[in-house]
Amino acid sequence: MTTATAPQPLSAIKDFLASPQKLLIDGKRVDSASGDTFEVLDPSNNTVLTRVPKGEKADIDRAVKSARNAFKNGPWRKLTVSERGKLIWKLADLIEQRSEEFAQLETLDNGKPLTIARAADVPLTVDNFRYYAGMATKIHGETIDISVPYAPGAEFLDFTLREPMGVVGQIIPWNFPLLMATWKLGVALATGNCVVLKPAEQTPLSVLYLAGLFAEAGFPDGVVNIVTGFGDAGEALARHEEVDKVAFTGSTEVGHEIIKYSAANLKRVSLELGGKSPSIVFADADLDVAAQGVAGAIFFNQGQCCCAGSRLLVHESIYEDLIGRVSALADNIKIGPGMCPDTDMGPMVSREQQERVLTYIRSGEQQGATTRTSGKPLSREMESGCYVAPTVFENVKPDMKIVAEEIFGPVVVAAPFEDLDSVIARGNDTIYGLAASVWTQDINKAHKVAKGLKAGTVWVNCHNIFDAAAPFGGYKQSGFGREMGIHALENYTQVKNVIIQLH
Repeated sequence: MTTATAPQPLSAIKDFLASPQKLLIDGKRVDSASGDTFEVLDPSNNTVLTRVPKGEKADIDRAVKSARNAFKNGPWRKLTVSERGKLIWKLADLIEQRSEEFAQLETLDNGKPLTIARAADVPLTVDNFRYYAGMATKIHGETIDISVPYAPGAEFLDFTLREPMGVVGQIIPWNFPLLMATWKLGVALATGNCVVLKPAEQTPLSVLYLAGLFAEAGFPDGVVNIVTGFGDAGEALARHEEVDKVAFTGSTEVGHEIIKYSAANLKRVSLELGGKSPSIVFADADLDVAAQGVAGAIFFNQGQCCCAGSRLLVHESIYEDLIGRVSALADNIKIGPGMCPDTDMGPMVSREQQERVLTYIRSGEQQGATTRTSGKPLSREMESGCYVAPTVFENVKPDMKIVAEEIFGPVVVAAPFEDLDSVIARGNDTIYGLAASVWTQDINKAHKVAKGLKAGTVWVNCHNIFDAAAPFGGYKQSGFGREMGIHALENYTQVKNVIIQLH
């Protein structure tokens, strides 16, 4: 456990947590229709941080009505693309000015180390908004030279327009609350849509803090609406017939339900779902780099990453050496409250998630897998929090739950492999296809494996590298559609073809 003393939050964060929390609907901060609230907990000790409104179907209805009115009748659609981009850039500036405030909120609410929130979550958030601020002026149609066999001699001008979907419902997860909101908001706003956003009930605080900046940045009322609540609110948003598109990041199980909910009006859907991503280490890899890399691939953010490298496949000739290195790194990770400056790994997001991970660890042991590390709650003084130790499993079989299912915690299953073809097949032996990493100094081998893997992202000699310009999304049951980059524009625009006969 970390021994440093956790610093007190900034006074601005203390004041925010002490203030009544409100939904954002039509540019106003309002209570839920029922007046009900629910507690938000600090997972490092399960104390109450604050209470937030329990939004339900009535609140989703209000928010969707606001977004629809803003899209049809408000000033938003009349802004030039340059003006729209300036507003998004201004929002990025406001977030950057409050970087420490947002980082501390993410840490208090999610449990992640403050050093990670400062170095990754908030800077990536700012960068994403700035990327799409620039993209607002670069959303183009095209001209098409067409031939019409049944109209000989006729001339036509054919061109396309990219138009916004309309009202977009966005449902985000609890592992990177601010960043996941940004991945969805940036592109939706750049393309001219209006949004109803529902954060995860476990981690609504950074999004509620963000809610206070839209008016300051100059966004018209109703362009962004934020409703906190539970799964029923998310279902109401996905079912709503005035929502034109729904974007969801979360578990594959809920993703199946989102598709069902969206069927009533055949709204457009994009899904970024679960993963069981392999980290593949060849004998020619730099073992110092690979050991650090594959350990980071699974233990970063407490393993609560959809693309975590939770399956470690190592060439048999270096297996014992590498697993020994990774296990030693795991044993030396400092675990404690995210606000402590020397914490490497914080708690799980909630008691529920902690028990889920521990249940998988018990399952692995019962099915015959062996551990190099304990994977149990650490010490008596940490029992009030939601901690799980880093866990490395060996002697695993494909039919074990810990091998086949997404655990979403700091648990990696390791196994040796013999050759390139067999490891590609094993890498693909999963219902998921979100990401993978390959560790080798042979560029030919890297290309062959990258081509052979069925995954939306393949990293070579690195893992968990993200950029606003780089598309991210999955194959198979890891979802469809892409976040970030120019490819995300496809999720939030529809193409209109215009054909004019010239006389």
